[in-house]
Amino acid sequence: MQHRTVSGLIRYTSKKPEMFDRERGREWFSFTHHGDGSSIFRARCEIEEPAPTVLRDIVYAMDSEGRPQDLHVHLTIGDRFMGSGWIHHQPGTDGGVVTCESHGPTIGRLSQSLAYQGAIEGFGTHPIAGDGYTTRCMDVTKGPHRRKLRLFLPSPDHRGATPPMIAEVVMALEYVGEETVTVAAGTFDCRHFRFVDDEGPGMGGTPHPHYDMWVTADRDSIFVQGGVGGYMQTWYELVELDR
Repeated sequence: MQHRTVSGLIRYTSKKPEMFDRERGREWFSFTHHGDGSSIFRARCEIEEPAPTVLRDIVYAMDSEGRPQDLHVHLTIGDRFMGSGWIHHQPGTDGGVVTCESHGPTIGRLSQSLAYQGAIEGFGTHPIAGDGYTTRCMDVTKGPHRRKLRLFLPSPDHRGATPPMIAEVVMALEYVGEETVTVAAGTFDCRHFRFVDDEGPGMGGTPHPHYDMWVTADRDSIFVQGGVGGYMQTWYELVELDR
């Protein structure tokens, strides 16, 4: 076969005093890297706390230049169907068009089309492994620095727990530096990044708490560990990896 596959499992835990270090969810993920440079990211995410529970399935395709092609999302909230959708990206010479076809009990059948100008960094997908992969847009040869990110998401909600619709989000991404990190899946040379929601328009109208993450310092950009502060108090750790 011409493709190469990376897969793993991320454990979700809490740093809230009443749930400290207790498991609150999990995420199975895989990246298929094809011989032509294109990639497909797949994830199944289960969030048990806080209620209502979230079950998310996604498939996200990127072309050989890392640009988004399409994103499939199926969402179950509180063990009830919330919505499913397909978001497609058509790049142009100075911008592009993002379209969405979705369905859900609260939105019915929905069709959207949004033309934009300028550049985007990709689709935000909400799975943790996808957040780590997004950091590939940073030029780490510049050393620690900050840049603005422009993403299109299927939901601006902090947990992605709304029916799939086009949402444009602008955030900042900081490159902090390099560190060696040991987790259940092993010891990895990592790059430390931080998402900061102060560029606007951010996530869901309410600023998202700072989000630190450590990602493998190699071509695969695999999420190793990270956490969100503020009211969320979440922690994520890579517990299995196969490549």
